Amino acid sequence: MTTKREAEMSASAIDAFLARHETGVLSLARDDAPYAIPISYGYDEDSRETFLRLVSTVDSEKREFLGSDPDARIVVYEEDGGRYTSVVAVGTLERVDPATLTPETIAQYGETRRPLFEIWADGKPDLDIQLYRLAPDRLTGRTITVERDE
Repeated sequence: MTTKREAEMSASAIDAFLARHETGVLSLARDDAPYAIPISYGYDEDSRETFLRLVSTVDSEKREFLGSDPDARIVVYEEDGGRYTSVVAVGTLERVDPATLTPETIAQYGETRRPLFEIWADGKPDLDIQLYRLAPDRLTGRTITVERDE
């Protein structure tokens, strides 16, 4: 027999979880079309905002979605033995103009490290790097513990 326990995460547990990780999945939606990609991110526990550096090419599907002010979700998750934890941030992805950056926001983008999923067939001059921020309308997390009888 399998036993399952599920618990909602507190705000502080969500913040600690997001600060501890650096990768997740960004999902964008436009009309009835979904788009999801792995991302690297930085997280500010005080503002509860997620910071992203997104790289695209001129004719990429990613750039097409990003140009449409899509609804966005960032999902960060982990599995540790029989414990499964996930956090979902829901909101609108906002492009950040580099001219508006302050030393504090530059530090947040520094936390994104290098994009870990940066594999490109095109040369670097053909790539466009843009900064984004997600100030979530909703931020939720849950932990599920599964105990299996052997």
